[in-house]
Order: sequence, then C-alpha cells, then structure tokens
Amino acid sequence: MDGKTQALWDVFLKTRSIDARNDLVMEYVHLVKIIARRLLPTYHKHVDFDDMMGSGTLGLMDAVDKFDPAKEVKFETYASLRIRGEIIDQIRKQDWAPISLRQKIKRVEEGYSKLESSLGRSATEREVAEFLDMPESDVLKTLDESHTFNVVCLDEVLVDRMKGEEYLVSRDETPEEAVENKEMIEILAQYIDMLNEKERQVIALYYYEELTLKEIGQVLGVTESRVSQIHSKAMITLKAKLTKAFNA
Repeated sequence: MDGKTQALWDVFLKTRSIDARNDLVMEYVHLVKIIARRLLPTYHKHVDFDDMMGSGTLGLMDAVDKFDPAKEVKFETYASLRIRGEIIDQIRKQDWAPISLRQKIKRVEEGYSKLESSLGRSATEREVAEFLDMPESDVLKTLDESHTFNVVCLDEVLVDRMKGEEYLVSRDETPEEAVENKEMIEILAQYIDMLNEKERQVIALYYYEELTLKEIGQVLGVTESRVSQIHSKAMITLKAKLTKAFNA
C-alpha cells in the first residue's frame, strides 16, 4: 500500500466520515471496473455494464465500511468478494430465466444426477439423451442455453456458503466456522478433481485464468458453443454435489 492510500485509510479510520469513505471508493473503483469487465461476457444478455458498475460500487462502499485492517487480509481481496457478490445479487434478483428454460434445465440436471448415481460416473450427453428420450441435439442446446443460468446458480451457492476471506475480515470466526469453511474449500477442490479432463480445463481457464468462452475455444480448438456446453455440464455436476453436501 503506497503512502497516499495509507493516508486515506488513516483519515477514514479516524473520522469515519462520508467524504473520507468516498475518497477511498474513488481510490479503489478500478477494482469494480476490472470485475465488471470480467463478468460482462457471461452476463451481458441480462445486465449491462453500467448496472454492474452501480452494483459493484455499492459492494465496494460496503467493503470500505466493514474492512478491518487488523486482520491479515488484503483489502483488494476482501473488496473483490464484496463487489462480485453484490453484482451476482443484482443478477439473481432479476429472475431473468423463463420458466420453460428452467424446466428444461431441471429435467437435464435430473437426468445427469440419476445416471451418475446408477453408473457411478459422469454421464455423456448421448446417455442423458437416451435416458430422457430426447434428441441429443436438444440436450446440447439446453446445455448451451443454460450457461449463464448455471453460472449464476453456482455463484449463488458459493456467495451464500463459501464466505472465505469475508469471514476472516468482517467478524471473528468461531472454530466451528473455520473448520466448515476449510472443509467447504476442500470439498469443492475434490469435486473439481472428479470432473473429466476437458471440464477441468474449462473450469481452470474460465475461473482461474479468467479467459472468455471464445478464448477458451481457441485454446482447446473447439467452438465457443461447445465450450459453453462443457462448462454447463461441469456446473450442473458441481452445483448438484455442493448442494447435496451443504444439505446433508
């Protein structure tokens, strides 16, 4: 942290004034722009960049208010979680997915879940199509159309349940909560490892390397639509496993 930023924090922590908070928000507003731009390719059909900036800025303001510098967590790390969480909240409140799409997604999800239980492994698109007595092309189309829906749903699970750095900063964590958070992260890592190679690659490139679906397609030598389908299949699997684990 440079001298100017530290001085802004010193003033805010001493006065807690609105002006001092606004100065810090302006100092870190670039974080909102970075996160909004990363999320835009996924959610652009349902929310525009300006709305993301507005929601993200509210998250940033909340982060400034609640940040405790005594905790050993960088403000940028904490603020990024708050910003992303606020944008995801805005998207899910819009309830943009039509009922017909939700019904198709639910049917395909149930197909994958039942087949996985009986086969002891992840089912292929063809197996799901045969199980549901529907064309394989319809399964693929549903996976393609459900990309954004599944990302939002998984983000809901993670934002609601995986507090991560936020718990470390916003309040004292009980030993029980520390164990729960550590176990959740370990469980998520185990479930990602259980995905097939292509799915793991897409997850890594999308969430860790932060590439767009188009860029991932160029890396893997497949179409953007195929990447969307692979991503949706991975999200269906992860969401089902995480939901089951949390509700157990």
